[in-house]
Amino acid sequence: MNWFTAWTTMQRFFALCALLGGLFFVIRTLLMFLGMDEEGDGALSDSDSSFQFLSLQGLTAFFMMFGLVALALSTQNRVGNAVAIAGGLAAGAGTAWLIGKLLIGMKRLQSDGTLRIENAVGQTGEVYLTIHPGKAGQVRVAVQGQLRLFDAVSSSQTPLKTGSQVRVSKVAGERTLHVEPCS
Repeated sequence: MNWFTAWTTMQRFFALCALLGGLFFVIRTLLMFLGMDEEGDGALSDSDSSFQFLSLQGLTAFFMMFGLVALALSTQNRVGNAVAIAGGLAAGAGTAWLIGKLLIGMKRLQSDGTLRIENAVGQTGEVYLTIHPGKAGQVRVAVQGQLRLFDAVSSSQTPLKTGSQVRVSKVAGERTLHVEPCS
């Protein structure tokens, strides 16, 4: 511990920031990857994405990098405390910004999984149960990356037989699609 006692008060402060920030950063990262993150998206409030750097993860990363860079700069004899603090602030701010960008990117990867039937419009599918004029049948259509079975109606005067290719033209009801034969 001889090196610790040789440090100035500012160097000890920088080391404490690095140690506590790093410890909490590692703990928060582990909790986030284990799914035990209480904040969900990591933001302190429901703000727009420009303020994502104010997440608890971003703040812990800020203090970790601030402490590390400031300590590294201050242990060089040619650099004063003002330069060490400025370098630490710049490194901390850059790290918090980067963590914010990573959190935003991870949030964009999330999906709520809710099927939106209107996303079927324009998709092609296959008749599963024959659609007779004026009656409903069934079609298989890939919607949101999932092959789904829907009730379907058509304005065609001829039956659309099983296996026929169709295109969804509009949503005809809560679980019913309006389809037209593919030409």
